[in-house]
Amino acid sequence: MARDSLARWATAGSMWTVWKAPATLSWISRALAGGLAGNSASCSTVAARIASYELAFNLQATAPESLDLSQEDQRTLDSYGINEPKPNWHALAQGPATFGKQCLTARRLVERGVRFINIYHEGWDAHGDVAGNVKNNCAVTDRASAALIKDLKQRGLLDDTLVIWGGEFGRQPTAEYEKGTGRDHNSYGFTMWMAGGGVKGGFSYGRTDEHGYEAIENKLHVHDWHATVLHLLGLDPERLTYRYAGREMRLTDVKGNVVKGVIG
Repeated sequence: MARDSLARWATAGSMWTVWKAPATLSWISRALAGGLAGNSASCSTVAARIASYELAFNLQATAPESLDLSQEDQRTLDSYGINEPKPNWHALAQGPATFGKQCLTARRLVERGVRFINIYHEGWDAHGDVAGNVKNNCAVTDRASAALIKDLKQRGLLDDTLVIWGGEFGRQPTAEYEKGTGRDHNSYGFTMWMAGGGVKGGFSYGRTDEHGYEAIENKLHVHDWHATVLHLLGLDPERLTYRYAGREMRLTDVKGNVVKGVIG
């Protein structure tokens, strides 16, 4: 087989072949190591494509088992609220089942070595009916969020897993309109929480004014929070840089200090 034929076949046809015979990629990798060694540009391009195919195969091969919640016992499923029916006290009420499945899936992924996991729940933008909005969303997220932390702790995974819960901003303490029931955005004072991964537990850091409008004690800017998260992940926020526009850029730019007061 000519070198260019091997490259085209490896690029266009190996996905189907991988599913039929996973060892094929290893054979191609060995062939490329010898056959394309003299053409560094072609070898690099094809090797990158093969690496992406290998990753795709590994995902397809392991995802079904990782996402199979039927392997969990009934007590675990109940703790996450997965079998709870939707409540009927509000038209928008969802109940904990969907978010519970996300949280339980996250725990299973942590067990299998997945390093970054994002769980998303929308619907907090309460420009109207803030009381109903918060009640609905807390009914969806509270039970499963607590279950996830307890589950990680019971399995000895919490110390090595940093759980972060939060959003983009908070809500104003005053009504958005004269007769409104909602609240506008507020970036001056709001709450996020973290658990595990080296942070202190059971305490609050910082305080807002009496109206809940802005932080007045132990203010923590988003750059400080990012720097602290990087530190908890074992990365030095002042040394982790990337080259851009002729200088080394930090992920927090020239700002951000590690907040030692939240570290256990």
